Amino acid sequence: MTKQSFIKGTLILLAAGIINRILGFIPRITLPRVIGAEGIGLYQMGWPFLIVILTVVTGGIPIAIAKLVAAAEAEGDEQRVRSIFRVSLGLSTAISILFTVGTFYGAKWITSHLFTDSRVYLTFMCMTPIIFIVGVSAVFRGYFQGRQNMIPTALSQVVETVVRIITVLAFAYLMLPYGLEYAAAGAMVGVMAGEISAMLVLVFLYSQNRKQLNTTPMPAKSKSSKPSAGHLMELLKLALPVTGSKLVGSCSYFLESILIVQSLAIAGVATKLATAQYGALQGMVIPILMLPSALTYSLAVSLIPSLSEAAARNDMKTIHMRLHQSLKLALVTGAPFAVLMFVLAEPICYFMYGQATVGSMLRMMAPAALFIYFQAPLQAALQALERPGSALINTLTGSIVKLGLIYVLASNPKFGILGAVIAITINIMLVTVLHWNSIVRLLKFRMDSGDFLKVTLSMAVAGIASHVLMYVEWTDSTLIRFLTSCATGIGVYMIMAMILKLFDRSDLFRIFRLGNRFVK
Repeated sequence: MTKQSFIKGTLILLAAGIINRILGFIPRITLPRVIGAEGIGLYQMGWPFLIVILTVVTGGIPIAIAKLVAAAEAEGDEQRVRSIFRVSLGLSTAISILFTVGTFYGAKWITSHLFTDSRVYLTFMCMTPIIFIVGVSAVFRGYFQGRQNMIPTALSQVVETVVRIITVLAFAYLMLPYGLEYAAAGAMVGVMAGEISAMLVLVFLYSQNRKQLNTTPMPAKSKSSKPSAGHLMELLKLALPVTGSKLVGSCSYFLESILIVQSLAIAGVATKLATAQYGALQGMVIPILMLPSALTYSLAVSLIPSLSEAAARNDMKTIHMRLHQSLKLALVTGAPFAVLMFVLAEPICYFMYGQATVGSMLRMMAPAALFIYFQAPLQAALQALERPGSALINTLTGSIVKLGLIYVLASNPKFGILGAVIAITINIMLVTVLHWNSIVRLLKFRMDSGDFLKVTLSMAVAGIASHVLMYVEWTDSTLIRFLTSCATGIGVYMIMAMILKLFDRSDLFRIFRLGNRFVK
């Protein structure tokens, strides 16, 4: 089984992440054109509840598996690795079946009492099987990540995205004549088809490696080996705090979905319009904001086993180096996208969704983009260094502030849906700052303030260049001005970053060489 270095593993996941984000925007761009903002609202409304259930089912299990497998492999204890996998798969399967059955039988009550639009019932029923599928897939992903082999995770993500693109659009289009609720449910069936494909890829790759694992000579049982019950306790000890931290975030997301629509109703917004506004926020604006997070997700996934291994050796130098690499990469690569989302908010939403009015929400959230990209590596570091309690408290604090602000602002007719945007933006910034404070206190970690100033200057120059090329009418074609503005903004940012020595040509060549090896 191939093991990759931290940078190489990150690049593999990044390549898959970029492919997924690019391909994933095909249904995100076309689906609103097929079923409209109201249909997207029905499609999105059940997601927060599903995220809560998936957090309980999978929450900290992949991270715990990755940590335990990485530690066992560092000690050369193959028996322990296999035992951890078997125990994890059994635990996750049992929990997944339990919650799938419970959600299926409780669907009618949940959709009629917790949601303002009863049409979400069909979509909710179609998404229920996803619980079991994702629960099983999470174990395989955690296992491969613990082995520091990111190829199975990357490949399964790409397959899932490709299948989902085809099936989401096909099923939504086929069901549209029966009504928006059927079209939204059809789109959810497409999501389920993608998850099934990803699970089958992971199972196939594991079975392919199983022969190799079985032919590997088994070492004598080490003194540190534990019975299955011991591994189960280890797994739960690591998984439960991480699950608790994630559960706060997912419950906050769930309550946010209910509170936004309820608050808009208090503000006098009709149910259908509230559903459409919520769909625009969660189905259009947030996906654009999260597009560059393919890198930070890759960094976070690779960071956990890397930091866990370094922590097991008490190698503080490696911990600081890896964390600094991750945060600087997140800062430098995320900045130009944040600029474009702020300067070109309306054109982006117009050319992607045909709805320029959504751009006001994107512009308001653009300043929080860098905080989003920073947040994932910071949270991964806290989990890898066995400080999930700090992540839990930080997330809980941010969630309480967010929900309170949503109720106060979104229920005010002067703000409406923009009040929810303000609350979510403040939450993102607050949680990131709290995570940063926790890391600084834990590791005495610091970054050069000059890097932040250099990034700010590069963003300012790139933003001015993009604004001029977009809004000065040097050609009648808005599309040409938009594409030129985007390309120039990114180009100017990269030139400024090189001039200010945020990175140099050797960094680019190193990435190209690693990328070339990955393609081969």
